[in-house]
Amino acid sequence: MDSKEPPTHTNNSSMEITQSLDEDPLTDGPLISPDILDSAIKKEFQKLPTFWAALLLSIIHVAFVCLSVVLAVYCSILQSNRTKCSDYLRGLQSHTVIVFAKVCLWLLLIAFERFVQRHHSGARSRGYLRFYRATRNLKSLPVFIHSAGNAAVLMVLSTQPLLAGVKNLSVYLLLGVLGLELLSVPCLLLYSVRVQNFNRERPEPDVNQEERSHGYPSNAHPHCTETGFRDGSNLEDVVEKQADLIEYLKQHNSLLSKRILSLTCQQMRE
Repeated sequence: MDSKEPPTHTNNSSMEITQSLDEDPLTDGPLISPDILDSAIKKEFQKLPTFWAALLLSIIHVAFVCLSVVLAVYCSILQSNRTKCSDYLRGLQSHTVIVFAKVCLWLLLIAFERFVQRHHSGARSRGYLRFYRATRNLKSLPVFIHSAGNAAVLMVLSTQPLLAGVKNLSVYLLLGVLGLELLSVPCLLLYSVRVQNFNRERPEPDVNQEERSHGYPSNAHPHCTETGFRDGSNLEDVVEKQADLIEYLKQHNSLLSKRILSLTCQQMRE
């Protein structure tokens, strides 16, 4: 009579897996809460609070230019009021007050740019890569405009003795620089509109949108994924987009690995 021995390969392999998991030092520590991992994997949409900051800064900028024009006309161009202005400004000249206020406005723009960069970096890490690239230059353009205006103001102040032959020429040049700096206001307004549209649409991360477009192709809206180099495209932009996408996928895979490890440890301890 032939005796059939029961297969032991499966039991041995399962025992080896269980033993390896038991000996794994990662399972000895406290488990991560599944709710925390699920909330980290399935992140809720977070609105960007930079919309109101851009609007407020635009209002401050317009008010600054208007007050500067009034101060320059009343205290510098109209000579009959210079004595009163000297008393009100405590001996300071009008253009000195304007330049000091301009420096304060420039510092506000620097703080705004850092504030916006912090929130946009967070949106980039959450997978909104196209929005980050679309607003990257727009949020920094006001600072560049005012920095160029600061250089122009320094040139006007340094050449003020040479411009003394023409009456109030330095004042007119200073007001002209302030007028050109108003070009930053449309940039701030356009930025605020894009952020408001982003918050209202509440889009999914770019990876999810590409997966949805691959899963449900449409002839009316053909998808165009930028995962490779094509003729006419910028190689640096393609490499940067791929690097952002890889960084986001690495973070997402890390969260998924922690979730799988937590579930495996819970099944073993039950």
